[in-house]
Amino acid sequence: MLKNYVKPKELDKETLKARIQEETDKLFSFQMKIKEERLPVMVIFEGWGSAGIGSLISSVIKGIDPRFFQVINMVKPLEDSEKRRPFIYRYFAEIPEAGKFKFFDSFWMPELCRSVLNESCSEKEYQTRINSINITERQLTDSGYLVLKFFLDISKKEQKRRLKGLLSDKNTKWRVSKADLWENRHYKECQEVYDRYLNDTNRSAAPWYIIDSSDQKSALLQVLEYLNQGIETSLKNHSLAVPIIQNIYPLESMKPLKEYPLDKEISEAEYKAEIKKLQKELHSLHYKLYRKKVPVIIAYEGWDAAGKGGNIKRIAGALDPRGYIVHPIASPEPHEKSRHYLWRFWNRLPKTGHIAIFDRTWYGRVMVERLEGFCSENEWQRAYNEINEFEKELDNWGAVIIKFWVQIDNATQLARFNERQNTPEKQWKITDEDWRNREKWDLYEEAVNEMLQKTSTNYAPWHILESVDKKYARIKALKIVINSIKEAL
Repeated sequence: MLKNYVKPKELDKETLKARIQEETDKLFSFQMKIKEERLPVMVIFEGWGSAGIGSLISSVIKGIDPRFFQVINMVKPLEDSEKRRPFIYRYFAEIPEAGKFKFFDSFWMPELCRSVLNESCSEKEYQTRINSINITERQLTDSGYLVLKFFLDISKKEQKRRLKGLLSDKNTKWRVSKADLWENRHYKECQEVYDRYLNDTNRSAAPWYIIDSSDQKSALLQVLEYLNQGIETSLKNHSLAVPIIQNIYPLESMKPLKEYPLDKEISEAEYKAEIKKLQKELHSLHYKLYRKKVPVIIAYEGWDAAGKGGNIKRIAGALDPRGYIVHPIASPEPHEKSRHYLWRFWNRLPKTGHIAIFDRTWYGRVMVERLEGFCSENEWQRAYNEINEFEKELDNWGAVIIKFWVQIDNATQLARFNERQNTPEKQWKITDEDWRNREKWDLYEEAVNEMLQKTSTNYAPWHILESVDKKYARIKALKIVINSIKEAL
Protein backbone atom coordinates (compact mmCIF):
# COMPACT_ATOMS: atom_id res chain seq x y z
CA MET A 1 0.00 0.00 0.00
CA LEU A 2 2.77 2.46 0.90
CA LYS A 3 4.69 1.92 -2.33
CA ASN A 4 1.73 1.95 -4.70
CA TYR A 5 -0.64 4.66 -3.53
CA VAL A 6 -1.26 7.59 -5.86
CA LYS A 7 -0.57 11.04 -4.47
CA PRO A 8 -3.41 13.57 -4.87
CA LYS A 9 -3.25 16.33 -7.41
CA GLU A 10 -1.60 19.49 -6.06
CA LEU A 11 -3.85 22.53 -5.64
CA ASP A 12 -2.93 26.19 -5.64
CA LYS A 13 -2.92 27.94 -2.25
CA GLU A 14 -6.22 29.77 -2.65
CA THR A 15 -8.11 26.71 -3.85
CA LEU A 16 -6.58 24.60 -1.07
CA LYS A 17 -7.58 27.16 1.57
CA ALA A 18 -11.15 27.36 0.25
CA ARG A 19 -11.55 23.58 0.12
CA ILE A 20 -10.25 23.17 3.67
CA GLN A 21 -12.76 25.74 4.93
CA GLU A 22 -15.56 24.02 3.03
CA GLU A 23 -14.74 20.61 4.52
CA THR A 24 -14.28 22.11 8.01
CA ASP A 25 -17.74 23.69 7.80
CA LYS A 26 -19.19 20.38 6.63
CA LEU A 27 -17.62 18.56 9.58
CA PHE A 28 -19.06 21.16 11.95
CA SER A 29 -22.56 20.60 10.54
CA PHE A 30 -22.18 16.82 10.85
CA GLN A 31 -21.44 16.83 14.59
CA MET A 32 -25.06 17.45 15.62
CA LYS A 33 -26.30 14.73 13.26
CA ILE A 34 -23.76 12.36 14.81
CA LYS A 35 -25.11 13.18 18.26
CA GLU A 36 -28.75 12.81 17.16
CA GLU A 37 -28.13 9.48 15.40
CA ARG A 38 -25.85 8.25 18.23
CA LEU A 39 -23.07 7.44 15.77
CA PRO A 40 -19.75 6.67 17.52
CA VAL A 41 -16.74 7.77 15.43
CA MET A 42 -13.22 6.39 15.89
CA VAL A 43 -10.49 8.21 13.94
CA ILE A 44 -7.15 6.41 14.12
CA PHE A 45 -3.92 8.09 13.02
CA GLU A 46 -0.73 6.13 12.41
CA GLY A 47 2.40 7.16 10.53
CA TRP A 48 6.11 7.75 10.49
CA GLY A 49 7.80 9.60 13.34
CA SER A 50 7.57 13.37 12.71
CA ALA A 51 4.91 12.86 10.02
CA GLY A 52 2.75 15.44 11.82
CA ILE A 53 0.04 13.42 13.56
CA GLY A 54 -0.31 15.81 16.50
CA SER A 55 -0.51 18.93 14.31
CA LEU A 56 -3.01 17.28 11.98
CA ILE A 57 -5.30 16.20 14.82
CA SER A 58 -5.16 19.76 16.23
CA SER A 59 -6.24 21.15 12.86
CA VAL A 60 -9.08 18.63 12.39
CA ILE A 61 -10.67 19.17 15.82
CA LYS A 62 -10.89 22.94 15.35
CA GLY A 63 -14.13 22.31 13.49
CA ILE A 64 -15.75 20.26 16.29
CA ASP A 65 -17.41 21.28 19.55
CA PRO A 66 -14.99 20.17 22.32
CA ARG A 67 -17.89 18.58 24.21
CA PHE A 68 -18.22 15.98 21.45
CA PHE A 69 -14.68 14.66 21.12
CA GLN A 70 -11.68 13.32 22.98
CA VAL A 71 -8.06 12.85 21.86
CA ILE A 72 -6.14 9.84 23.17
CA ASN A 73 -2.44 9.02 22.85
CA MET A 74 -1.96 5.25 22.83
CA VAL A 75 1.82 5.26 22.26
CA LYS A 76 2.53 5.33 26.00
CA PRO A 77 4.41 2.29 27.41
CA LEU A 78 2.22 -0.55 28.64
CA GLU A 79 1.44 -0.55 32.35
CA ASP A 80 1.94 -3.77 34.30
CA SER A 81 -1.83 -4.33 34.63
CA GLU A 82 -2.18 -3.97 30.84
CA LYS A 83 0.62 -6.44 30.16
CA ARG A 84 -1.29 -8.95 32.27
CA ARG A 85 -4.46 -8.75 30.19
CA PRO A 86 -5.33 -9.66 26.57
CA PHE A 87 -3.80 -7.68 23.70
CA ILE A 88 -7.18 -6.16 22.78
CA TYR A 89 -8.03 -5.15 26.39
CA ARG A 90 -6.60 -1.63 26.66
CA TYR A 91 -7.78 -0.69 23.17
CA PHE A 92 -11.36 -1.89 23.59
CA ALA A 93 -11.52 0.03 26.86
CA GLU A 94 -11.03 3.28 24.90
CA ILE A 95 -13.83 2.95 22.33
CA PRO A 96 -16.02 6.09 22.19
CA GLU A 97 -19.56 6.56 23.42
CA ALA A 98 -22.40 6.73 20.92
CA GLY A 99 -22.74 10.19 19.39
CA LYS A 100 -19.13 11.23 20.03
CA PHE A 101 -15.75 11.38 18.27
CA LYS A 102 -12.56 9.86 19.58
CA PHE A 103 -9.26 10.67 17.88
CA PHE A 104 -6.37 8.31 18.48
CA ASP A 105 -2.73 9.29 18.14
CA SER A 106 -1.81 5.70 17.19
CA PHE A 107 -3.72 2.60 18.17
CA TRP A 108 -2.70 -1.06 18.00
CA MET A 109 -0.29 -0.76 15.06
CA PRO A 110 2.86 0.41 16.94
CA GLU A 111 2.66 -2.27 19.63
CA LEU A 112 2.43 -5.07 17.06
CA CYS A 113 4.90 -3.64 14.52
CA ARG A 114 7.50 -2.91 17.22
CA SER A 115 7.31 -6.49 18.41
CA VAL A 116 7.89 -7.69 14.83
CA LEU A 117 10.83 -5.32 14.30
CA ASN A 118 12.54 -6.31 17.56
CA GLU A 119 11.78 -9.98 16.83
CA SER A 120 9.86 -10.55 20.07
CA CYS A 121 6.79 -11.72 18.13
CA SER A 122 6.63 -15.03 16.26
CA GLU A 123 4.84 -15.39 12.93
CA LYS A 124 2.07 -17.33 14.67
CA GLU A 125 1.62 -14.60 17.30
CA TYR A 126 1.58 -11.95 14.57
CA GLN A 127 -1.17 -13.76 12.65
CA THR A 128 -3.18 -14.29 15.85
CA ARG A 129 -3.05 -10.57 16.68
CA ILE A 130 -3.89 -9.54 13.11
CA ASN A 131 -6.92 -11.81 13.31
CA SER A 132 -7.90 -10.26 16.67
CA ILE A 133 -7.64 -6.75 15.25
CA ASN A 134 -9.71 -7.57 12.16
CA ILE A 135 -12.38 -9.34 14.22
CA THR A 136 -12.61 -6.46 16.72
CA GLU A 137 -12.83 -3.80 14.02
CA ARG A 138 -15.53 -5.84 12.26
CA GLN A 139 -17.50 -6.22 15.50
CA LEU A 140 -17.35 -2.45 16.03
CA THR A 141 -18.41 -1.55 12.48
CA ASP A 142 -21.16 -4.19 12.59
CA SER A 143 -22.44 -2.49 15.74
CA GLY A 144 -22.62 0.88 14.02
CA TYR A 145 -19.20 2.35 14.77
CA LEU A 146 -17.48 4.41 12.10
CA VAL A 147 -13.80 3.40 12.12
CA LEU A 148 -11.53 5.62 10.01
CA LYS A 149 -7.82 4.78 9.75
CA PHE A 150 -5.16 7.12 8.36
CA PHE A 151 -1.46 6.45 7.79
CA LEU A 152 0.63 9.60 7.38
CA ASP A 153 3.40 8.91 4.87
CA ILE A 154 6.64 10.81 4.31
CA SER A 155 9.86 9.83 2.59
CA LYS A 156 13.03 8.88 4.41
CA LYS A 157 14.67 12.11 3.25
CA GLU A 158 11.75 14.22 4.47
CA GLN A 159 11.67 12.44 7.82
CA LYS A 160 15.41 12.99 8.29
CA ARG A 161 15.01 16.70 7.49
CA ARG A 162 12.20 17.11 10.04
CA LEU A 163 14.05 15.21 12.76
CA LYS A 164 17.14 17.33 12.20
CA GLY A 165 15.05 20.50 12.47
CA LEU A 166 13.45 19.41 15.73
CA LEU A 167 16.81 18.41 17.23
CA SER A 168 18.36 21.77 16.38
CA ASP A 169 15.93 23.64 18.65
CA LYS A 170 16.18 23.12 22.42
CA ASN A 171 12.40 23.70 22.71
CA THR A 172 11.51 20.89 20.30
CA LYS A 173 14.41 18.51 20.88
CA TRP A 174 12.35 16.55 23.39
CA ARG A 175 9.88 15.56 20.66
CA VAL A 176 12.46 13.32 18.98
CA SER A 177 12.74 9.87 20.52
CA LYS A 178 15.40 7.20 20.07
CA ALA A 179 12.71 5.17 18.31
CA ASP A 180 12.25 7.95 15.73
CA LEU A 181 15.97 8.02 14.97
CA TRP A 182 16.14 4.23 14.76
CA GLU A 183 13.13 4.21 12.44
CA ASN A 184 14.80 6.64 10.05
CA ARG A 185 18.05 4.64 9.98
CA HIS A 186 16.04 1.45 9.28
CA TYR A 187 13.46 3.11 7.02
CA LYS A 188 13.24 0.30 4.42
CA GLU A 189 12.96 -2.42 7.03
CA CYS A 190 10.20 -0.49 8.84
CA GLN A 191 8.43 0.24 5.58
CA GLU A 192 8.20 -3.47 4.81
CA VAL A 193 6.69 -4.23 8.23
CA TYR A 194 4.29 -1.26 8.10
CA ASP A 195 3.21 -2.10 4.57
CA ARG A 196 2.45 -5.69 5.53
CA TYR A 197 0.44 -4.58 8.55
CA LEU A 198 -1.58 -2.09 6.48
CA ASN A 199 -2.38 -4.74 3.88
CA ASP A 200 -3.27 -7.33 6.53
CA THR A 201 -5.73 -4.98 8.29
CA ASN A 202 -7.20 -3.27 5.24
CA ARG A 203 -10.87 -4.26 5.19
CA SER A 204 -13.83 -2.76 3.33
CA ALA A 205 -15.66 -1.79 6.54
CA ALA A 206 -12.51 -0.19 8.02
CA PRO A 207 -10.09 0.60 5.17
CA TRP A 208 -6.74 2.36 5.40
CA TYR A 209 -6.29 5.79 3.84
CA ILE A 210 -2.69 6.61 2.98
CA ILE A 211 -2.13 10.35 3.41
CA ASP A 212 0.77 12.14 1.74
CA SER A 213 1.98 14.20 4.69
CA SER A 214 4.81 16.07 2.99
CA ASP A 215 2.55 19.17 2.93
CA GLN A 216 0.49 19.77 6.06
CA LYS A 217 -2.34 21.72 4.40
CA SER A 218 -2.79 19.14 1.66
CA ALA A 219 -2.77 16.35 4.26
CA LEU A 220 -5.45 18.17 6.27
CA LEU A 221 -7.71 18.45 3.24
CA GLN A 222 -7.32 14.73 2.47
CA VAL A 223 -8.23 13.75 6.04
CA LEU A 224 -11.23 16.11 6.19
CA GLU A 225 -12.57 14.82 2.88
CA TYR A 226 -12.32 11.17 3.89
CA LEU A 227 -13.74 11.94 7.33
CA ASN A 228 -16.78 13.72 5.93
CA GLN A 229 -17.35 11.04 3.29
CA GLY A 230 -17.21 8.36 5.97
CA ILE A 231 -19.66 10.19 8.23
CA GLU A 232 -22.08 10.83 5.38
CA THR A 233 -22.04 7.17 4.35
CA SER A 234 -22.40 5.91 7.92
CA LEU A 235 -25.37 8.16 8.62
CA LYS A 236 -27.12 6.69 5.57
CA ASN A 237 -26.26 3.09 6.53
CA HIS A 238 -26.66 3.45 10.31
CA SER A 239 -30.02 1.67 10.55
CA LEU A 240 -29.31 -1.09 8.02
CA ALA A 241 -29.13 -4.73 9.11
CA VAL A 242 -25.73 -6.42 9.04
CA PRO A 243 -25.18 -9.88 7.47
CA ILE A 244 -24.98 -12.74 9.98
CA ILE A 245 -21.58 -14.43 9.84
CA GLN A 246 -21.42 -18.20 9.91
CA ASN A 247 -19.80 -19.73 12.99
CA ILE A 248 -16.30 -21.13 12.33
CA TYR A 249 -15.57 -22.51 15.80
CA PRO A 250 -15.97 -26.19 16.76
CA LEU A 251 -19.08 -26.72 18.88
CA GLU A 252 -19.84 -29.27 21.59
CA SER A 253 -23.15 -31.13 21.35
CA MET A 254 -25.70 -29.89 23.89
CA LYS A 255 -29.05 -31.50 24.78
CA PRO A 256 -32.20 -29.38 25.30
CA LEU A 257 -32.61 -28.40 28.94
CA LYS A 258 -35.64 -30.68 29.42
CA GLU A 259 -33.47 -33.73 28.76
CA TYR A 260 -31.26 -33.14 31.79
CA PRO A 261 -32.58 -35.22 34.73
CA LEU A 262 -33.09 -33.11 37.85
CA ASP A 263 -33.40 -35.90 40.41
CA LYS A 264 -29.69 -35.88 41.26
CA GLU A 265 -28.95 -35.33 44.93
CA ILE A 266 -26.35 -35.81 47.62
CA SER A 267 -26.72 -36.59 51.34
CA GLU A 268 -25.90 -34.01 53.97
CA ALA A 269 -23.04 -36.10 55.37
CA GLU A 270 -21.49 -36.69 51.96
CA TYR A 271 -21.90 -33.01 51.10
CA LYS A 272 -20.05 -31.85 54.22
CA ALA A 273 -17.17 -34.25 53.63
CA GLU A 274 -16.89 -33.48 49.91
CA ILE A 275 -17.11 -29.70 50.14
CA LYS A 276 -14.41 -29.50 52.78
CA LYS A 277 -12.05 -31.65 50.70
CA LEU A 278 -12.78 -29.88 47.39
CA GLN A 279 -12.47 -26.37 48.80
CA LYS A 280 -9.11 -27.27 50.30
CA GLU A 281 -7.92 -28.56 46.91
CA LEU A 282 -9.18 -25.47 45.08
CA HIS A 283 -7.47 -23.23 47.64
CA SER A 284 -4.15 -24.91 46.89
CA LEU A 285 -4.68 -24.67 43.12
CA HIS A 286 -5.35 -20.94 43.42
CA TYR A 287 -1.75 -20.31 44.49
CA LYS A 288 -0.45 -22.38 41.59
CA LEU A 289 -2.57 -20.32 39.22
CA TYR A 290 -1.05 -17.15 40.62
CA ARG A 291 2.50 -18.49 40.39
CA LYS A 292 2.03 -19.60 36.78
CA LYS A 293 0.02 -16.46 35.90
CA VAL A 294 -2.98 -18.34 34.50
CA PRO A 295 -6.21 -16.26 34.41
CA VAL A 296 -9.56 -17.93 35.14
CA ILE A 297 -13.01 -16.72 34.12
CA ILE A 298 -16.05 -18.42 35.66
CA ALA A 299 -19.38 -17.42 34.12
CA TYR A 300 -22.74 -18.15 35.77
CA GLU A 301 -26.10 -18.06 34.06
CA GLY A 302 -29.31 -19.78 35.15
CA TRP A 303 -32.93 -19.46 36.15
CA ASP A 304 -33.93 -16.97 38.84
CA ALA A 305 -33.78 -18.72 42.26
CA ALA A 306 -31.74 -21.58 40.78
CA GLY A 307 -28.99 -21.13 43.37
CA LYS A 308 -26.29 -19.17 41.54
CA GLY A 309 -25.46 -17.06 44.60
CA GLY A 310 -24.94 -20.01 46.92
CA ASN A 311 -22.91 -21.82 44.26
CA ILE A 312 -20.64 -18.81 43.75
CA LYS A 313 -20.26 -18.46 47.52
CA ARG A 314 -18.85 -22.00 47.80
CA ILE A 315 -16.35 -21.39 44.98
CA ALA A 316 -15.26 -18.00 46.32
CA GLY A 317 -15.02 -19.37 49.87
CA ALA A 318 -12.14 -21.59 48.79
CA LEU A 319 -10.10 -18.77 47.23
CA ASP A 320 -7.62 -16.23 48.56
CA PRO A 321 -9.68 -12.99 48.61
CA ARG A 322 -6.72 -11.04 47.20
CA GLY A 323 -6.80 -13.08 44.01
CA TYR A 324 -10.42 -13.05 42.87
CA ILE A 325 -13.38 -10.77 42.28
CA VAL A 326 -17.10 -11.50 41.84
CA HIS A 327 -18.89 -9.30 39.31
CA PRO A 328 -22.68 -9.12 39.88
CA ILE A 329 -23.95 -8.03 36.46
CA ALA A 330 -27.12 -5.93 36.48
CA SER A 331 -28.74 -3.80 33.78
CA PRO A 332 -26.11 -1.69 32.00
CA GLU A 333 -25.54 1.88 33.21
CA PRO A 334 -26.14 4.74 30.70
CA HIS A 335 -22.41 5.03 29.88
CA GLU A 336 -22.32 1.27 29.27
CA LYS A 337 -25.42 1.27 27.07
CA SER A 338 -23.79 3.89 24.85
CA ARG A 339 -20.92 1.53 23.94
CA HIS A 340 -20.59 -1.92 22.40
CA TYR A 341 -22.31 -4.45 24.67
CA LEU A 342 -19.05 -6.34 25.30
CA TRP A 343 -17.28 -3.18 26.53
CA ARG A 344 -18.33 -3.56 30.14
CA PHE A 345 -17.08 -7.16 30.18
CA TRP A 346 -13.72 -6.37 28.59
CA ASN A 347 -13.24 -3.86 31.41
CA ARG A 348 -13.90 -6.54 34.05
CA LEU A 349 -11.40 -9.15 32.86
CA PRO A 350 -8.96 -10.40 35.51
CA LYS A 351 -5.19 -10.03 35.47
CA THR A 352 -3.11 -13.12 34.82
CA GLY A 353 -3.06 -15.34 37.89
CA HIS A 354 -6.40 -13.97 39.11
CA ILE A 355 -9.96 -15.26 38.95
CA ALA A 356 -13.05 -13.34 37.82
CA ILE A 357 -16.47 -14.80 38.65
CA PHE A 358 -19.42 -13.36 36.73
CA ASP A 359 -22.91 -13.58 38.25
CA ARG A 360 -24.72 -13.04 34.91
CA THR A 361 -22.67 -12.36 31.82
CA TRP A 362 -22.42 -11.21 28.20
CA TYR A 363 -25.05 -13.88 27.42
CA GLY A 364 -27.71 -11.41 28.48
CA ARG A 365 -27.53 -10.25 24.87
CA VAL A 366 -29.14 -13.47 23.61
CA MET A 367 -31.53 -13.93 26.55
CA VAL A 368 -33.02 -10.95 28.39
CA GLU A 369 -32.04 -8.37 25.75
CA ARG A 370 -33.44 -10.62 23.04
CA LEU A 371 -36.74 -11.34 24.77
CA GLU A 372 -37.35 -7.91 26.27
CA GLY A 373 -36.61 -6.08 23.01
CA PHE A 374 -33.55 -4.23 24.32
CA CYS A 375 -31.72 -5.00 21.07
CA SER A 376 -32.81 -5.76 17.51
CA GLU A 377 -33.13 -9.29 16.12
CA ASN A 378 -30.14 -8.62 13.87
CA GLU A 379 -28.08 -7.64 16.92
CA TRP A 380 -28.83 -10.72 19.01
CA GLN A 381 -28.46 -13.03 16.01
CA ARG A 382 -24.97 -11.59 15.41
CA ALA A 383 -24.11 -11.95 19.07
CA TYR A 384 -23.65 -15.75 19.01
CA ASN A 385 -20.66 -15.44 16.70
CA GLU A 386 -19.37 -12.29 18.45
CA ILE A 387 -19.43 -14.08 21.81
CA ASN A 388 -17.59 -17.09 20.37
CA GLU A 389 -14.98 -14.68 19.00
CA PHE A 390 -14.72 -12.90 22.36
CA GLU A 391 -14.21 -16.15 24.23
CA LYS A 392 -11.69 -17.34 21.62
CA GLU A 393 -9.70 -14.17 22.29
CA LEU A 394 -9.69 -15.08 25.98
CA ASP A 395 -8.67 -18.65 25.15
CA ASN A 396 -5.79 -17.41 22.96
CA TRP A 397 -4.67 -15.25 25.88
CA GLY A 398 -4.41 -18.42 27.98
CA ALA A 399 -7.52 -18.04 30.14
CA VAL A 400 -9.43 -20.94 31.61
CA ILE A 401 -13.08 -20.33 30.69
CA ILE A 402 -15.73 -22.16 32.72
CA LYS A 403 -19.41 -21.55 31.92
CA PHE A 404 -22.24 -22.81 34.12
CA TRP A 405 -25.96 -22.92 33.41
CA VAL A 406 -27.75 -23.51 36.75
CA GLN A 407 -30.82 -25.60 35.93
CA ILE A 408 -34.09 -26.14 37.83
CA ASP A 409 -37.64 -26.86 36.71
CA ASN A 410 -40.61 -24.53 36.70
CA ALA A 411 -42.20 -26.02 39.81
CA THR A 412 -39.00 -25.70 41.85
CA GLN A 413 -38.69 -22.06 40.88
CA LEU A 414 -42.29 -21.36 41.94
CA ALA A 415 -41.72 -23.02 45.32
CA ARG A 416 -38.55 -20.97 45.91
CA PHE A 417 -40.27 -17.75 44.83
CA ASN A 418 -43.09 -18.38 47.31
CA GLU A 419 -40.61 -19.16 50.07
CA ARG A 420 -38.79 -15.89 49.42
CA GLN A 421 -42.06 -13.95 49.28
CA ASN A 422 -43.20 -15.40 52.60
CA THR A 423 -39.90 -15.12 54.48
CA PRO A 424 -39.20 -11.51 55.63
CA GLU A 425 -35.40 -11.85 55.61
CA LYS A 426 -35.50 -13.24 52.05
CA GLN A 427 -38.01 -10.85 50.49
CA TRP A 428 -35.21 -8.65 49.09
CA LYS A 429 -34.36 -11.54 46.76
CA ILE A 430 -37.71 -11.46 44.95
CA THR A 431 -38.93 -8.65 42.68
CA ASP A 432 -41.90 -7.94 40.42
CA GLU A 433 -39.55 -8.47 37.48
CA ASP A 434 -38.84 -12.03 38.67
CA TRP A 435 -42.55 -12.80 38.59
CA ARG A 436 -42.90 -11.23 35.12
CA ASN A 437 -40.01 -13.31 33.81
CA ARG A 438 -41.70 -16.47 35.08
CA GLU A 439 -44.56 -15.83 32.69
CA LYS A 440 -42.06 -16.09 29.81
CA TRP A 441 -40.53 -19.40 30.97
CA ASP A 442 -41.10 -21.18 27.64
CA LEU A 443 -39.66 -18.29 25.62
CA TYR A 444 -36.61 -18.11 27.87
CA GLU A 445 -36.12 -21.87 27.65
CA GLU A 446 -36.18 -21.68 23.86
CA ALA A 447 -33.61 -18.84 23.92
CA VAL A 448 -31.36 -20.69 26.38
CA ASN A 449 -31.42 -23.88 24.30
CA GLU A 450 -30.36 -21.91 21.22
CA MET A 451 -27.64 -20.20 23.23
CA LEU A 452 -26.26 -23.51 24.52
CA GLN A 453 -26.24 -25.05 21.05
CA LYS A 454 -24.55 -22.09 19.35
CA THR A 455 -21.95 -21.09 21.98
CA SER A 456 -20.74 -24.32 23.59
CA THR A 457 -17.33 -24.40 21.91
CA ASN A 458 -14.54 -26.87 22.60
CA TYR A 459 -12.47 -24.09 24.22
CA ALA A 460 -15.39 -22.69 26.28
CA PRO A 461 -18.03 -25.41 26.74
CA TRP A 462 -21.19 -25.06 28.79
CA HIS A 463 -21.66 -27.15 31.95
CA ILE A 464 -25.20 -27.83 33.21
CA LEU A 465 -25.55 -27.76 37.00
CA GLU A 466 -28.65 -29.71 38.06
CA SER A 467 -29.71 -27.56 41.03
CA VAL A 468 -32.99 -28.87 42.40
CA ASP A 469 -30.63 -30.16 45.08
CA LYS A 470 -28.39 -27.12 45.58
CA LYS A 471 -25.81 -29.16 47.47
CA TYR A 472 -25.36 -31.49 44.49
CA ALA A 473 -24.90 -28.49 42.15
CA ARG A 474 -22.27 -26.95 44.43
CA ILE A 475 -20.20 -30.12 44.56
CA LYS A 476 -20.46 -30.60 40.80
CA ALA A 477 -19.36 -27.00 40.18
CA LEU A 478 -16.34 -27.33 42.47
CA LYS A 479 -15.26 -30.54 40.72
CA ILE A 480 -15.57 -28.93 37.28
CA VAL A 481 -13.56 -25.86 38.37
CA ILE A 482 -10.85 -28.01 39.91
CA ASN A 483 -10.56 -30.32 36.90
CA SER A 484 -10.51 -27.39 34.44
CA ILE A 485 -7.73 -25.65 36.38
CA LYS A 486 -5.73 -28.87 36.71
CA GLU A 487 -5.97 -29.44 32.98
CA ALA A 488 -4.75 -25.89 32.29
CA LEU A 489 -1.86 -26.20 34.74
